[in-house]
Amino acid sequence: MDAVLLALAAVWGAATGLLIPRAAYRFAVEPEEPWHTACPAGHPLTGTARGWLGPARCAPCAAQAAPGPESAGPAAPGPGTPAPEPQATAAPGPETPGPGDLAPEAPGPHTPAPAAPVRETPPPPAYAPTTLAPLVTVLACVALAAATGARPELVGWLVLAPVAVLLAVVDRRVHRLPDPLTLPLAAAAVLLLGGAALLPGHAGSWTSGLLGGLALGGFYLLLFLINPNGMGFGDVKLALALGVALGWYGWTVLFVGGFAGFLFGAAYGLALVLLRRAGRRTGIPFGPFMIAGALTGVLLGALAG
Repeated sequence: MDAVLLALAAVWGAATGLLIPRAAYRFAVEPEEPWHTACPAGHPLTGTARGWLGPARCAPCAAQAAPGPESAGPAAPGPGTPAPEPQATAAPGPETPGPGDLAPEAPGPHTPAPAAPVRETPPPPAYAPTTLAPLVTVLACVALAAATGARPELVGWLVLAPVAVLLAVVDRRVHRLPDPLTLPLAAAAVLLLGGAALLPGHAGSWTSGLLGGLALGGFYLLLFLINPNGMGFGDVKLALALGVALGWYGWTVLFVGGFAGFLFGAAYGLALVLLRRAGRRTGIPFGPFMIAGALTGVLLGALAG
């Protein structure tokens, strides 16, 4: 049963993770800009959910990237095919000018200028990274399944995990946590864990989860009010969902997961300073570290539950 559960979690993580690159590309815009509606090559993004769900490459880009029959080289001769006879090249004689006998013709006033060499246009950038996000989603889903087991809250963790990875990717690219992702994530956490609390065999408390969301969200709101330049309001909204997930397993898990996010972020910032890739005042996307800390807390709470 455990092997089947892990396999199903891996399949779910792979299926949802493959949809992240396109959605992350569409959400990765500056605050005043509209969401991307076309791929980097200019093709309109269409398909399921108005083009939000789909593979990393749009259909025209995928067709251009696929090798066609015209790109194949000459076919190799078969075992019964005679080899072509070599062509004889006449040696330059006294009446046949050699390669060095003819001097290049000097350009005259009516001689057209030589054509400029044609340079191939590089392909448009892909929805990078195209493999890291699906891999992270698979690993997160498998880890959650292994720690939680066949308990009702596992359904909630598997639904929330791909959205959390998507938020981490978007924040990593443009330092932004979009409202269409953070607010529905918090609502989904409340509803999914509320449904899990109605089923037998759960290992958490829905009331504790609600209080955890208010506590962690209020703490981040306080940090935002104290230093708006150091903490974004998107982090406050994300803290609501993460607080619900952490609070499900109790106050200790809430503290551990919240502290782990700050610890991961501080370690990353210190590494950048030591490598001289950033200064003390350089802003870093904090959402991925909040999510990583929450995942750590949820895994510990699920193992202890």
